[in-house]
Amino acid sequence: MINQLETRSRIRMIDVIRGFCLLGILLSNMLIFQYGIYGKDEMQYFSPSKLDEFMHRSLLIVVEGSFMPIFMFLFGYSLYKLREGLMSKGIRPGGSLVRRFIMLIALGLMHSLLLWEGDILLAYGVTGFCLLLFVKRKPKTLIIWGIALTLLLAGINYGIGEGTPKEQERMQEYVMQSTTIYGEGTHEEIMEFRLNEDPLDLPVAGMVALMIFMPLIMLPMFLFGIAAAKKQWFHNPKRERRRYALAAAIMLPLGLLLKSLGVLQKDWDWSGVALHIGASMLALGYIFGLALVLSYAAKSSVVVSAIEAVGRMSMTNYLMQTVICTTLFYGYGLGWFGEIGVLNGMLLALFIYAVQAVVSSFLLFRFKNGPLERLLRMWTYWSVKGKPRQSRKIADPPVVDVRL
Repeated sequence: MINQLETRSRIRMIDVIRGFCLLGILLSNMLIFQYGIYGKDEMQYFSPSKLDEFMHRSLLIVVEGSFMPIFMFLFGYSLYKLREGLMSKGIRPGGSLVRRFIMLIALGLMHSLLLWEGDILLAYGVTGFCLLLFVKRKPKTLIIWGIALTLLLAGINYGIGEGTPKEQERMQEYVMQSTTIYGEGTHEEIMEFRLNEDPLDLPVAGMVALMIFMPLIMLPMFLFGIAAAKKQWFHNPKRERRRYALAAAIMLPLGLLLKSLGVLQKDWDWSGVALHIGASMLALGYIFGLALVLSYAAKSSVVVSAIEAVGRMSMTNYLMQTVICTTLFYGYGLGWFGEIGVLNGMLLALFIYAVQAVVSSFLLFRFKNGPLERLLRMWTYWSVKGKPRQSRKIADPPVVDVRL
């Protein structure tokens, strides 16, 4: 039986989960837009109210670090489906995938250099090349690699404390300076500050090593996504309800417990380990929990359709969130940086997302793709129509006449 959330060649459930994921990403990123990528973890310098402190801790437990991994999972899932679709049409996938990764890297560089330091597209593009080494592996192999890397990376976080007094003093100076620059500075001043100031005082070699290490950090969830696509866990949701329910029942509470321990017990040597494992478990719990809910959702649901529209235009909406929020919070816009509080920032995120849902639904009613999604398809397939070109098909093997 084909589930009501699966239509044509697209699996609607994946688009809906991706759309919901963008809400979590916006809620999480709102802390960075408001306080900076380092300031969001140093809330004491912004004189938060008791309510804001509570909401901040709640975001750290429920949202931060657990929605970006969902995006990684879906990226791996979609990568495999894209490759599978090309192969089914007799088209060599290598060139298309490489071009796709190159465009993600280019967009990520422009995004991070011109607008915001919280970009993920660059890392996704780089990690994509690593995934080519795994895309042909068996699901069991992918899951083993994913679990092993998760545990290894979690172990690296053991015993990480809050830094020496000198490091804390340098961080305080940076946060105070960033508050002035981001809240009052011009676009050029903000760009210069972002490119030249570093509270961690990492050497160039350290920065290069971090960039090389980044794909390894992101790899596990990508691998889980590819494994899920190969196992077709979202092709027939009604049939998979028991799997969804069991996975969500285990991973959601464990993920929340581990993240709570990591956030509320910062002096605990195992807090970094608990946060890392808990974030991944909670992300998977959200995925399976949403899949379970959506397996019962009505096809005509306006809310589901609106969230799906956001997901189908995920790249456009992700970058537009940056444009909107930097304009609101940075000095060349309204200059709200560090001013409106955590709770108001959350309400603002919900409002922005609602507007994006309406606009996305309208655009997809008129057009097949969002603007950046259309551009990505054109570049991926090297075609103005955004479709695979016939000339790139794999040549059929020669026919051998076996007649005597």
